Amino acid sequence: MNKPNVVIINYDLLYEILEEIKEDLSFNIIKYESEKDFIKHENNDLINALVITNLNKSLKKRNVLNVDNFPITLNKLVQLINIGLIKLKFNYQSKVNIKGYELNLNSKFFSKNKINLRLTEKEIEIILYLDANKNMHNVLDLQKNVWGYSSELETHTVETHIYRLRKKIKDKFNDNEFIISHNEGYSLE
Repeated sequence: MNKPNVVIINYDLLYEILEEIKEDLSFNIIKYESEKDFIKHENNDLINALVITNLNKSLKKRNVLNVDNFPITLNKLVQLINIGLIKLKFNYQSKVNIKGYELNLNSKFFSKNKINLRLTEKEIEIILYLDANKNMHNVLDLQKNVWGYSSELETHTVETHIYRLRKKIKDKFNDNEFIISHNEGYSLE
């Protein structure tokens, strides 16, 4: 499992303290000297990072934990960081866009044009897997990577789930092209 990233800007002492105990932390720490340096090097891994700084002038749209309420204990600081990361994960999961639809992983709603469809956990896993891996996926691939079944197992679980999911989406949104079924397997493309 990937650890979330915490970016520390312009707090050398805080970075050094956290660096000493990094094995015990549930997050990665990354240091930048200035906000300009951070913005210049920001990549996809850092877009959803929690940023700790006391200079949040240009970081208004980022997830900033302003810790100018020092002194606080190290335990309290780590607790504040973990709470910030939980909020960040919750907010990220509340809006995943896939093919013009919005998937809320927290409420398990699939939405478009103010129409909502509640999905099961397995249906969400199918959609996320097909979206993350853009190519065609056959039944054995889905059995292995979504269900964790061995390839020798004879089952129609995948076909049944995909059929029901496609039917739900067709009935609710009149969209027969969200999950595309081919002879070779299934895709979102």
